Amino acid sequence: MNKIIERRDLTPSLIQFIVDAPMIARRAQPGQFIILKVREQGERIPLTIADFDRERGTITLVFQVVGKSTSLLGQLQPGDSIPDLLGPLGEPTEHPQGKYAVCIGGGVGVAPVYPEAKGLHQHGYHVTSIIGARTRDLLFFEEEMAGVSDKFYVATDDGSKGQKGFVTTILQQLIDEGQPIDFVIAVGPIPMMKAVANLTRKHQIKTIVSLNSLMVDGTGMCGGCRVTVGGEVKFTCVDGPAFDAHLLDFDEQTRRLSMYKDKEQEVRE
Repeated sequence: MNKIIERRDLTPSLIQFIVDAPMIARRAQPGQFIILKVREQGERIPLTIADFDRERGTITLVFQVVGKSTSLLGQLQPGDSIPDLLGPLGEPTEHPQGKYAVCIGGGVGVAPVYPEAKGLHQHGYHVTSIIGARTRDLLFFEEEMAGVSDKFYVATDDGSKGQKGFVTTILQQLIDEGQPIDFVIAVGPIPMMKAVANLTRKHQIKTIVSLNSLMVDGTGMCGGCRVTVGGEVKFTCVDGPAFDAHLLDFDEQTRRLSMYKDKEQEVRE
């Protein structure tokens, strides 16, 4: 159980695992996540379920090597097992009414937005997808996203592939061209999601974002992943991870995500 079946190095620091986890695969829905530990004394880290195959009994995980735990996780190879893996956790994403969806993934956020686009596509929505990265070497899941999209766009900061600029540049163009958009789902760095929310708010387009908050237990008991939505305190692990982007306090999230930077650096050293 929890054996790594396949490994794929997507970029120099981004790794994909396909893991044997039939019980999780059977119940997983787009938007949900798992929590794992690489070793018994290690920390618990949340990872979005980037895909699932109910017949095969597998889930797909994508993670970036940034700290001690992800470095240890990145050392695992096919045939190795993940000792502790719990899920699916969180609430599946609820979609607003309408049939025209725009799915936006920035950086590592392409991994969690993929199951959203795939699920919408399978249910007959018209899906427009936009993915972005700093440069072409950091892009991934291009074929996968294109395969579940009616329209597909790429943006890179340096213009090395697709449109030069940000994902919001393309979104603004779609709005200016009059493309019907009933709602937007955006996943990526906080500045990107905030920029998308500021743009769609002006045009009154419903927008959902998915958060990658700091978590400990994943059951709402520790309060470490709390977030303010519409002036109310919510917990990413049990109330999310998807929230209304126009009600979310992005500035608070930015502060909370940087709370333990010094500790993370200390552990790496």
